[in-house]
Amino acid sequence: MNAAFLAFAYLRYHWARSLILVLVLALILTVPFATRTLLAESEASLTTRADTTPLLLGRRGSALDLTMAALYFSDERPDALPMGEVESIWDSGLATPIPLNTAFETNGFRIVGTSLDYFNFRHLSVAQGRGLALLGEAVVGASVARDLNLNVGDPLVSAPQNLFDLDGVYPLEMPVVGILAPTNTPDDDAVFVDIKTTWIISGIGHGHEDVVTSADLSEGADVSAAASIVQFQRITPENIDSFHFHGDTDEYPVSAAIVVPPDTRSATILEGRYLDPDGTSQLVQPAKVIQGLVDRIFRIRTVLDAVTGIIALAAFAALGLAIFLSFRLRAREVETAIKLGARRGMVLQLLAAETVMILCMSLIIAGAVALVVRRNADVWVGWLLALGN
Repeated sequence: MNAAFLAFAYLRYHWARSLILVLVLALILTVPFATRTLLAESEASLTTRADTTPLLLGRRGSALDLTMAALYFSDERPDALPMGEVESIWDSGLATPIPLNTAFETNGFRIVGTSLDYFNFRHLSVAQGRGLALLGEAVVGASVARDLNLNVGDPLVSAPQNLFDLDGVYPLEMPVVGILAPTNTPDDDAVFVDIKTTWIISGIGHGHEDVVTSADLSEGADVSAAASIVQFQRITPENIDSFHFHGDTDEYPVSAAIVVPPDTRSATILEGRYLDPDGTSQLVQPAKVIQGLVDRIFRIRTVLDAVTGIIALAAFAALGLAIFLSFRLRAREVETAIKLGARRGMVLQLLAAETVMILCMSLIIAGAVALVVRRNADVWVGWLLALGN
């Protein structure tokens, strides 16, 4: 008890040196655990979303680009798939297709045109406002609402695809009718609209109005046309009925489609229909694509573990050296204690008690940090992935 009391008194008196030793040791103990926890959560975050997506339909090409664009709304822009391919899966009765059009963005966030089935499939719930009901409406993810300071009723304007706008396609102003509850997934960073709204943005659909009204004609206004066509920048209750689409619906573009078969048999039959390498479309399993990516990425974990181990050994050696030099500097104190009648065993107990106290305080701090990391790993990984996108 006396050794413990004297050891604590010494550490308290030299609090700055003691604090540095405690924090350095706590950091050495925390870094390997925190690194492995965040890596494991990152791997789970990447694979879970893919594991819950049975199949993905897209234009033949890079399966990874297709998966990243459709599942994580990345900046990859796979070639567009005709809507007729999606309808053919629906007509087959083998699966439920959920179309996705991710060709546009607003304020740095991806606009995702889809159907209401997507919200049920991803188990998304509206925290404020309501879900999509009319053409031109938008429901935003939690991160979009927070970063852009959006509330229900605020407008969002789609970004133009090019600066010159040669096709005469204007950005569309979309009212925010709902804000989704946070999910710590890429859905938090997306703006959801009906897929027909994305076709409006691309110029496939538009509305009409008369440039000159009957009142203008009765007043004898100087006009060059009695009825001209303009494309609206917003959809309102007054003009929504005038919106229509041109061309064959089967040719309308979609970026991809999530395919949800009811059973393994249906999935196998569908996959067999897309095995032809000369076909224009492909049906991929996102879980396999992402697992292959994760396996390649996380090969670095072995190297990282080795590096962490080497650094930890070096740090422990440096810490041991610091403690040893501290004891050497206290040689005169030890001699004085012995001259006053303290046994050498008592001196060793005193030094051991100081070391144990430093170690215990470091373990307490490291444990607290590890607990915080474990409880917040999913949120932090979500932020890191969002920053990476």
